[in-house]
Amino acid sequence: MKISIREFDHSAELQHGIDRLRKLVYPHLPESSDTVWHSSVWRWLESHPLGSEMRRWVMVTEEGEVVGHLAATPQYYRIDGQRVLAHTPADYQVLPQYGFQALLLMRKFFRSTQNCVAVDMLPSVIAVETRLGAEEAGYMQYVAKLLNVSRLPAPPLPSPVKRLLGIKEQGAPTGAYADEPGAEPLEVHEHVIPPPQRPRAPIPAPIKGLMNGGLRLVDEALGGAFGDRSRVEMLEGFDEAFDELFEKIASRVPCVPEKDAAFLRWRYGPGSPQTPVTILGVRDEEGLVGYAVLGVTVKSPAGFRDAYILDLVALPGRHDVARALLGEAVRFFRKAGVPLVRYRYLESPTSPRSNDLVRFGFFPRKGRNNRLLVKFKDAGLHKVARHIANWSYSIGDGEATFWVKLS
Repeated sequence: MKISIREFDHSAELQHGIDRLRKLVYPHLPESSDTVWHSSVWRWLESHPLGSEMRRWVMVTEEGEVVGHLAATPQYYRIDGQRVLAHTPADYQVLPQYGFQALLLMRKFFRSTQNCVAVDMLPSVIAVETRLGAEEAGYMQYVAKLLNVSRLPAPPLPSPVKRLLGIKEQGAPTGAYADEPGAEPLEVHEHVIPPPQRPRAPIPAPIKGLMNGGLRLVDEALGGAFGDRSRVEMLEGFDEAFDELFEKIASRVPCVPEKDAAFLRWRYGPGSPQTPVTILGVRDEEGLVGYAVLGVTVKSPAGFRDAYILDLVALPGRHDVARALLGEAVRFFRKAGVPLVRYRYLESPTSPRSNDLVRFGFFPRKGRNNRLLVKFKDAGLHKVARHIANWSYSIGDGEATFWVKLS
């Protein structure tokens, strides 16, 4: 069957085709049918200061059916002191029966752009990107923190304990499915079908209360030992202090996305898919020395709301600031009543250290690490960018979190 790659021209025909494609590729995601939501995301992407540099392509059959889609979203980076424009492959989706032709879309991306920075998880996508010239720099860590045991399956309780707590014996639920312990709600960018999930019963209220109380006491003890809450303040928005902090970071870290106040207002301010967010900051005699951007998702069909640390940045070497922001983030999310905190980060001079995350009760999630891939036309810049130790990068800096719905 003959396949053609066409530039997306915003025609109603192609837009309808993309909407249909999304529902076919992601039938398990309720938001795949939310065309209003996805249209708002693309309008927001087009409002980027570099919006005119964005490209989108569709893969079309002879009959005019849209069977694939890919976008190239632009962003400025500072690489070895130089300001460089790079693109990220975004919203890459192809119907399974056209998987072989999916290479055509990604080839179009690499032939149309000079520089690439991508964060991906699926081995199949990473294999295509590396085949076409991108190089894997390294991977991001993924950790989570449990704040409420409602996200855990019911523990098996002996009959005497159930009788003591007044819990009635119940049979195993039939035909019911729920998240596995700490299971990740699959987002559009992950391009995966959810695995079969085992049934579970809710944790009995008496047990849940005891376990949640224990988690709260542990958090209070950890916060008192490792965090300095008094230094953290809630900020109203992104002002010129963020410009100053970014320039200080860029002068000390070889590779960073350009995150000045203008970018941060676009990324998290009014009009962003992630509005509203909570902004925490730490100031001292040097001015702003660190900040964190926090978000809480809308309720899932199961009734859960999860928390995301979208960005957490401190002046290089100020691990005390990163610890303070981390501790206050945990306290904020506990007050918000969310059961689970998710944090994907790249350990760097601007991020919390891994041992600090362990001390605050975060645990690693295996097998879900995002990979950072780069390709720069300039050989010298590429040599610097392909080493993960040269980077400061947060999960909110790129396409990986554009499709997360926050309340």
